[in-house]
Amino acid sequence: MQMRALLPYGMADFERRGFRTDRPEARAVLEGRARSFLDGFNLALSRWGDVHAALATVPEENRGFAYEGAGMYAAYRDVTARGRDTALRRLLDGPGQGYVHLIHVGAGWGLSPARLPAPFRLPGTPLLRWLALDGAGFGEVFFGGTRALERRARRAPTPRGAARLAGCGRALWFAESADVTGVTRVIGRQPVAARAELWSGIGLASAYAGATTETGLEALVTAAGPAAPAYAQGVVFGATARFRSGVVPDHTVLACRVVLGTDPGTASSWADDTAADLEHSPDIAAYQEWRTRLRGITAARHAA
Repeated sequence: MQMRALLPYGMADFERRGFRTDRPEARAVLEGRARSFLDGFNLALSRWGDVHAALATVPEENRGFAYEGAGMYAAYRDVTARGRDTALRRLLDGPGQGYVHLIHVGAGWGLSPARLPAPFRLPGTPLLRWLALDGAGFGEVFFGGTRALERRARRAPTPRGAARLAGCGRALWFAESADVTGVTRVIGRQPVAARAELWSGIGLASAYAGATTETGLEALVTAAGPAAPAYAQGVVFGATARFRSGVVPDHTVLACRVVLGTDPGTASSWADDTAADLEHSPDIAAYQEWRTRLRGITAARHAA
């Protein structure tokens, strides 16, 4: 599949997507994040020769979303080149190291609509390669809505399915325009086995993309109930990605304080420490173990 056309901004329009439009402030924030993703894809497509300089033109707070979009484009380049291109490796070099998580997520965005293998080979990042499944889940729901989420949630639980469900939850944050009641209602309709992973995605989105308040974050912890450690693990993932980039917005600081009782730097150290002996494993079991360890930390803090 050859990607030669720029992606139109209309793809990020919530009304066109069938997403919630009755929360204008949250909608404006999240549509802006989605447009930055499209910017990243389009900049990579049109300026691949100086891709990092091109992405540096995106405002800092949204640059991670742009690198996510560029990750999608780079993955298409590598797949269509059938191993002859090294686009993802190039994107991960230099400034891309600050956005390593987002690039991997973006690499998975096209898995569903393009029916690409999941996940395809990613360079030199055995543990983080599974973030591509998160991206695939996000793309599945972003393009297919809550019906796609429900279809995914009804499937028998598998490690790959769990990673993909987290991405579905992250997209649900966008689909419901960061509304706690709406998110809770949709997740509550899903099989019990799927709920923790969906809440994990909500945690990542609320910490990374934002669009909520202190009261909203507190309500999310309460609404997650038994899945609160999974929700908090998602917040750790979101904070880690922000901290790695060196650009930590106020909403990420707030999420860490309210949900984790700490700061983004400490949350990031939890992610690094729990992954230390797993990062060279290409097995999805290592990725699952990483998330389980983090949930152990967040459960202990929640209990305290």
